[in-house]
Amino acid sequence: MDRIASPLDVLDALGPGAAPPLPGFGRSPSGRPLIGLDAESLFAWGHLVRSTEQLILDQFARGLVSGTTHTCIGQELAAMAVVRALDHADDAVLSNHRNHGHFLTYAGDFVGLVAEIMGREAGVCRGRGGSQHIAAGHFHSNGVQGGMTGIGAGLALARKLRGGGALVATIVGDGTLGQGLLYESMNLASVWRAPLLVVVENNGIAQTTYTRETMGGSLEARGAAFGLPTWRFADDDPEFCDRVAAAVAELRAAGGPGLLVLDTQRMGPHSKGDDLRDGEELDGIRRRDPLAALGRRLPDATRERIEARNARFVEQVRERAEASPEARYAEPPRHIFALPLSSAPPALPDPPPGTGMRQALNAALGHLLQTAPEVLLIGQDLHEPYGGAFKVTQGLSTRFAGRVISTPISEAGVTGASIGLALAGLRPVMEVMFADFLTLCMDQLYNHAVKFPGMFDAMPVPLVIRTPCGGRRGYGPTHSQSPENLLGSVPGLTVVYPSHRHPAGRMLVDATLRWPYPVVFLEHKLLYGEKLDRAGYAELPAHDGDAAAELFPTLRRGAQAPDVTLVGFGGMLPVVEEAARRLEDEEELAVEIVSPSLLAPMPRGTLIGHLLQRARVAIVEESHAEYGIAAEIAACLAEDGFAGALIRIGTPPVPIASARSLERQLIPDVDAIVERVADMF
Repeated sequence: MDRIASPLDVLDALGPGAAPPLPGFGRSPSGRPLIGLDAESLFAWGHLVRSTEQLILDQFARGLVSGTTHTCIGQELAAMAVVRALDHADDAVLSNHRNHGHFLTYAGDFVGLVAEIMGREAGVCRGRGGSQHIAAGHFHSNGVQGGMTGIGAGLALARKLRGGGALVATIVGDGTLGQGLLYESMNLASVWRAPLLVVVENNGIAQTTYTRETMGGSLEARGAAFGLPTWRFADDDPEFCDRVAAAVAELRAAGGPGLLVLDTQRMGPHSKGDDLRDGEELDGIRRRDPLAALGRRLPDATRERIEARNARFVEQVRERAEASPEARYAEPPRHIFALPLSSAPPALPDPPPGTGMRQALNAALGHLLQTAPEVLLIGQDLHEPYGGAFKVTQGLSTRFAGRVISTPISEAGVTGASIGLALAGLRPVMEVMFADFLTLCMDQLYNHAVKFPGMFDAMPVPLVIRTPCGGRRGYGPTHSQSPENLLGSVPGLTVVYPSHRHPAGRMLVDATLRWPYPVVFLEHKLLYGEKLDRAGYAELPAHDGDAAAELFPTLRRGAQAPDVTLVGFGGMLPVVEEAARRLEDEEELAVEIVSPSLLAPMPRGTLIGHLLQRARVAIVEESHAEYGIAAEIAACLAEDGFAGALIRIGTPPVPIASARSLERQLIPDVDAIVERVADMF
């Protein structure tokens, strides 16, 4: 450990010699601040955190900050204690909306934090994350309560698989104890014996509601329910930081998960100005102030010297942050897909003639496990003898022991864990048993998976979620839906839906190994039994401006100068093909079929460019046509000046009935397509 004279040697925030000496701090080889357990070091750092928080509030009062922020005034020791004890280079910290004390103790980037909250170029994320959403090294925070807990379980599992003794700390407030994802994540960590430390900063109040009014049972019992060793300390204990450090060391030695409850109290409002507690209660909290109590343990001259020195330092932080220009995009991005494709993986052998879709996907997963050690399969009931709900993973758990992970029924938690695995550099392929259940995963997809690569530089999330979808099997209203219309509307989410005419196995391999963004890979149930056969289809040349179009092709076959072009994808393609045959035979029409496999991001140059000159286009989808993929294709055509006739054919916006006779009346069939297309003439 190097001993240094200035925090700026650790923080590298303002440049050499720009601040008065602040002795007592060192730096780790990875650049993390090292804060001693003596009273002077703890007070100096805690006071520096508080002074920075007061600076941020002052910037609000001066109109230099927009949005909201949540300071940890009064909770500085709780914010510091765990993070300072995480001294392994690969230890990770996942924080929440009240994250400033955690971030400063992890990274020590004072100018980066203040400038980020002010929306300046010098911000740690250049203004993209603001107060609540910060990424730096192994530190991540997000404003969704409990949203990072599943990710923490995945990061912890990755560290267990790799060895080395690193931990992951997921820090939540007691107001988060009503969130189900927290308990899913604790259960996953317990089942996996993953080194996840769940830290509850228990200040007794959520925004304005006391948690004693909203929480049943005890905090400690929550840890015991999952078999987690549990510690509980109060930050006004003079030995608080020592006790926390000892608990972290004990957990690291044990190698599994744990729960740490930190009793604390916030002296300020939840955010900027919503503190409705009465004056007597606030006076009691101020009298309790553990940071002030720690300062009183120091000689007056020492305390005053630290406070004066910190005041000068924080003023320089202010000056540097204010001197930074407002954050600007060089050019506003059109999408998040800026990372390069990974190099081509080992070639997947061509499937033998007559291979079915299920067998092709199974072979692709086996190829991934055989050739790419970073690939894991994860989901419910993937092991033998079951092999997944539709047997796509059959035999793989035996061939690749330890690489196929069967999970609890915990879609949100497993999605979060898969994001964590991907952030750690692994390549998880997650199976969701039915696509209908993706709604349980939606927060993790919408607020987390796509945000990492969308907001932060060089942060890929190579996650693939496979899931069977679609109806026509009588499974009823919650096992028969086609959710591509929902998924396609998530900014930054890649939605791939192959048919039996597409190279589905190759596409799955490319989605896993070449595409560095979250992918939902839809597989229609009825296609599992179909034989893979190109059947005369040719790939449309991928437009240079279409992200991922070269990996997930658009196919066409039929008339070169068609009377009508039918657009169909996924499980609807066999129905579209039969409708095309009847239109050709019975109506004597020249018919073209176009079948994209990439639904989002829309391959606009490839697909729309091809359709633009057609006289008539009928877009057929199994999902609801309103607000769906067909609607997006139609909108793109209209924006580009399409002059032909166009119709959308899809399922009405009602629940899909279980009775096969009723289901047939709802989901478009050949007769419905032929009738609607004939009406175009």
